[in-house]
Amino acid sequence: MILFGKKKVKPSQKAYAVVTGAGSGIGRSFAIELAKRGGSVVCADINLEAAEETVKLLEQEGAKAFAMRCDVGNAEQVNHLAETAEILLGHPVTLVINNAGVGLGGKFDELSLEDWNWVMNINLWGVIHGCHAFVPKFKKLGYGAIINVASAASYTAAPEMTAYNVTKAGVRALSETLSAELRKFNIKVNVLCPTLVPTNIIKNGRIPGRYSKLADHALMNYALTTSDDVAKLTLNRLDQDELYTIPQIDAKLFWLMKRASPSLYTKFLGTSYKLFK
Repeated sequence: MILFGKKKVKPSQKAYAVVTGAGSGIGRSFAIELAKRGGSVVCADINLEAAEETVKLLEQEGAKAFAMRCDVGNAEQVNHLAETAEILLGHPVTLVINNAGVGLGGKFDELSLEDWNWVMNINLWGVIHGCHAFVPKFKKLGYGAIINVASAASYTAAPEMTAYNVTKAGVRALSETLSAELRKFNIKVNVLCPTLVPTNIIKNGRIPGRYSKLADHALMNYALTTSDDVAKLTLNRLDQDELYTIPQIDAKLFWLMKRASPSLYTKFLGTSYKLFK
């Protein structure tokens, strides 16, 4: 357990939080769980109506909550979010959850550079923008916490997910670096790396038609956990001052395989892809 701040409380308890991508899925689950823990939350999403729906759910928990539209790929909008959130909450933000993200699949040579720019701008630059906007504020405050949502794809490196894998690997590397760099400032960092979680990431993403229905079916029917459970676990891991949250057994297995022998793992992956393609 890590205690920080003037009141010496856990980072997830009574937090003044900003959650991006809070209109659905894991982001909504984070917001609801924070409300249950006594937090006040600014729910940001590119879909304002979805964010407002989340706010209604938080208000049912008796929480102070606000909705804002924000395109995380736009640095100016994220900076505006950071400034406005403090005003709305009536207190400096103590926790930011950079959750907003999209899916992108397809063979490497079938992806356009526009596809790459699109997914990089949201999945990677969106997280960079969030960290860049809030880290100086946390330093000034004397404490703070960051949760960045990556994916098990950041280390599984599955074929036909090149661009998505790159963005999530970038988020994980960013989080690892910030964890070391910001520790002396009493700023805690956790990075979430799940496999399948039932969310709208496929519906809102760009997945080739031959795979979209299959991927969505797998996401909704074969996931080993729920977004609510993932949010609870991640916040608990943050409170325990743990850098990584790897929630499912399959995510843990891939993590151990990759760390044990990266070269052997990659050969196994390539052979499996060749055989079952």
